[in-house]
Amino acid sequence: MSSEHFHVHGAHEHEVEHKAHTGDSFAARVAVMTAVLATIGALMSYQGGATQNDALLFKNEAAIRKTEASDQWNFYQAKSSKQNLAELGATLTTGDTAERYRTEAKRYNDEKKEIQKKAEEFERASVEANAHSEASMHVHHRWAQATTLVQISIALAAIALLTRRKWMLWGVYGAALGGGILATLAALHI
Repeated sequence: MSSEHFHVHGAHEHEVEHKAHTGDSFAARVAVMTAVLATIGALMSYQGGATQNDALLFKNEAAIRKTEASDQWNFYQAKSSKQNLAELGATLTTGDTAERYRTEAKRYNDEKKEIQKKAEEFERASVEANAHSEASMHVHHRWAQATTLVQISIALAAIALLTRRKWMLWGVYGAALGGGILATLAALHI
């Protein structure tokens, strides 16, 4: 107590302090278990954040590849327009001029084939990146569910400690076990 302020301790504070000094094994076990669960929960939370970041990076990659595919298809369309104009010129003219237009039309057709290949490659890359993003988000959700169950187990441990109900530890163990199972599934990418 300081000379300037008056402070009253709550009944639970006296009980916790008393048990700490008298060597309450129940409180000590629950406190250690809570610290271990908090550490495990922090690791799970980190993994969840990492997989979410991976999912966002893959989604960004998919968008970039989709844009590149779109650019290639626009380029393809421009070559098609030029090819059509060259074919029209070949139809409307004769002699060397018509032959020049036919040569240009063939060149545009050949160029379109290469452009089409690139566009299709970019589309495949976009689909693959989207699939990776979805897989990463699934794993992220597993990590988030595991973290939530560990947080619930920590809250139940606090309630068990405050109420001195040893039977509540079964809820702590159950929630922690559920979190561990989900974390294992996440680590295995299931």
